[in-house]
Amino acid sequence: MVPDRRRFIGAMAATVGSLALSGQPASAVTPPREPEVSPFAKPTLPLLVQQAVAALDRHGAHIRHRDLVGLVDFGKASRETRFHVVDVIGGKVVSSHLVSHGSGSDPANSGWVQRFSNDFGSNASSPGAYLTGATYQGKHGRSRRLIGLEEANSAALERGIVIHAASYVSADMAMTQGRIGRSQGCFAFANADIDCILEQVSEGRLLFAAK
Repeated sequence: MVPDRRRFIGAMAATVGSLALSGQPASAVTPPREPEVSPFAKPTLPLLVQQAVAALDRHGAHIRHRDLVGLVDFGKASRETRFHVVDVIGGKVVSSHLVSHGSGSDPANSGWVQRFSNDFGSNASSPGAYLTGATYQGKHGRSRRLIGLEEANSAALERGIVIHAASYVSADMAMTQGRIGRSQGCFAFANADIDCILEQVSEGRLLFAAK
């Protein structure tokens, strides 16, 4: 079980305003702050946190490091900072970032996730719990492999679903176009953020995505 599970959920719920109600796109590491209400926002983080804590319990045998986890709120638009690095022990958000979804999850390029898929060639994002794997040097630079731990994302490793940087993810694009670019199913981050992400969400941790 996760240490102080109830305390963690309570502490995380107290920070939901600065995350779920913030409509400001940003790609830098940002601490929780007073929110600006957005008509597009959905207060989904408390449920997302509870699902992630349950995933830590469920997949405890695979998760070597349980102090920091990565949470992806695909219920938010891509223009919003919807990837959160969370301190499970302290019950606080460490940083928040822009993150892409797959083109197959958003065929109309609306900036919103419409569907998920675990199929090869779908170019879609997959929900659920992932184990973070080793880093490698690929066509997008330094990247991190992901192993899907659930039926909904079991093909992640074989599909090449990874964490990587991309030029189509930036705060400027989010502001000027109202959305960021789409990946082929990977979790793509701004070039300015990738080193921070790879350090904080290191090998042997949980990444959890849901809508």
